[in-house]
Amino acid sequence: MKDKALRLGTRRSKLAMAQSGLVAEAVSRVTGRPVELVEITTYGDVSREQLAQIGGTGVFVNALRDALLAGEVDFAVHSLKDLPTTQPDELVVAAVPVREDPRDVIVARDALKFTDLPDGARIGTGSPRRMAQLNAYARSHRLDISTVPIRGNVDTRIGFVRSGELDAVVLAAAGLNRIGRADEATDFLSVDTVLPAPGQGALAIECRAGRTAQDAALIAALAELDDPFTRVAVTAERSLLAALEAGCSAPVGALADLLADGQTFKEMRLRGVVGTTDGTRMVQLSTTGPVPQTHDRATALGRELAAEMLAQGAAGLMGERAH
Repeated sequence: MKDKALRLGTRRSKLAMAQSGLVAEAVSRVTGRPVELVEITTYGDVSREQLAQIGGTGVFVNALRDALLAGEVDFAVHSLKDLPTTQPDELVVAAVPVREDPRDVIVARDALKFTDLPDGARIGTGSPRRMAQLNAYARSHRLDISTVPIRGNVDTRIGFVRSGELDAVVLAAAGLNRIGRADEATDFLSVDTVLPAPGQGALAIECRAGRTAQDAALIAALAELDDPFTRVAVTAERSLLAALEAGCSAPVGALADLLADGQTFKEMRLRGVVGTTDGTRMVQLSTTGPVPQTHDRATALGRELAAEMLAQGAAGLMGERAH
């Protein structure tokens, strides 16, 4: 008898479908079973409010998790930066595949670079994190820009530039890469200018936590897609976010870089930033140490840096904290 298709829960957006399609191919390869995409609409997809207003934590995730727990799908694919830092006992992140480029990019009119934007340039982004860092950079370099809150998919956001309503918009490099539109980016924002969201560029493959033999077998199969270096990096980043008690829409950036000595990763540098959206106040710190060999050590690294940031006043820069 032909193997029954595995059901993969995914958001309906073009980007979500593209990245879920990539995961579906990989899962089919390691399991030998066909994979069927099951499209699910999340609250974040239908709400037109800004993420900061609807409390971004979980708004793109909860409907997928509900479908998993109800047995409507066998596993789900999330953008890791959308995943709440608290993991339900009933579910497990079985794999975090190799990370895409974590940087942010801009798509600007006339193919302009960020630092070449004219005085008074209007830059669209729905992210308080991006607003905080762009405004802080502009203040320190005496650039005259304004950040404008926007929502929408990639087409909608780039459309604001094509129509002349905005001079530029900020997007994740990973998203443009996955939908084959990387050539539309006019500039990459250095992580020294804008730290990405914790987990940006990474995907999370989530399934039920081994309630049945079939679930346990799927967890084992999906583990083949897990990249240990991506896993340890995003664990540290998300631990920092959790320790700051900040939600997905808080103005928090974090990035863990694995530093190589020849062909071997020897150290990991974790950087974190918190700031007010107008860029007037920022706390930015980093720490470097041996590459964590365990989940617990990566978690501890994130907590340690978060504690240093809180000691320097980070809590007062984030607005309402997540609990």
